Formats: sequence, C-alpha cells, structure tokens
Amino acid sequence: MKKVLVIDDNPTIVELVRYAVSLQGSYEVVVAYDGVQGLERIYEEKPDCVIIDVKMPRMDGYQLVRCLRGDPRTADTPLIILSAMTREEDQMTGLLSGADEYLTKPFKPTALNSAIEHVLRLTPDERRYRTDLLSRSPEDNE
Repeated sequence: MKKVLVIDDNPTIVELVRYAVSLQGSYEVVVAYDGVQGLERIYEEKPDCVIIDVKMPRMDGYQLVRCLRGDPRTADTPLIILSAMTREEDQMTGLLSGADEYLTKPFKPTALNSAIEHVLRLTPDERRYRTDLLSRSPEDNE
C-alpha cells in the first residue's frame, strides 16, 4: 500500500484530504501539522507522495519543498502543493520551488486523486526536466 503524507496546519483540511484520498482506497494516510513536523515525518515515514499546504507555522510549504528538493534522500519524492493561495504568481512560485502539482482549495477529491496518480507516475528524470524547464528564463530559449 502506498503512503501519502498530508502536511497542513488546519485539522479540518487534513481530515478532508484524508477522506478524499481514502476514496481512492489504496493509500495509507499519515499527517503532520506544520512544515518542521512534516519534514520529520518525511524522514520517518518515507511517504510515496506528500501533499503540502503553503501557509504554515515554523516552515512554509515553499521552504519545505525547496528543502526536500535540495536533499538527495528526498529530491525525487512526488510533491503536491494544496493551497488557498490561488493567484497565478502563487502557483508559479510553488512550481518553481519544485512541486510537481499545485492545486487550490477548495479542491475536488477527484482532482486531488488524479494529481496523486500523476505525480506517482513521474520518473525522476521527468521531474528534473520539468523543473529545469520552469526555471529557465525566456532569454534561455532564444
């Protein structure tokens, strides 16, 4: 059974995500309530996928994603940001920090489960290639 770690400081959102993921039926869900606790749980639990909120105490979601991408032990972990921050700039910041997907709250359970399935299928090479493409400036393409 695959393991999904949900990191969000709002217990209601954690339970909604847990319920949505349980509809898929094939995942064990573990939780953390802030970025630092989430980082600890990642090293303890070694989840197959991590769902991360942005606005959290002690370490925000963007910092957590950058930290995970910078560590060889977690660089290839599938990461999804699930945030109430809906502006295009917020989404681009999340993707540039290294998240594989950026979903906004409120979310549809089917969209969340589709995102999980998608990020689990990405190979490490595909993940790095996408990150490289996103981080290039427009001048690099000329």
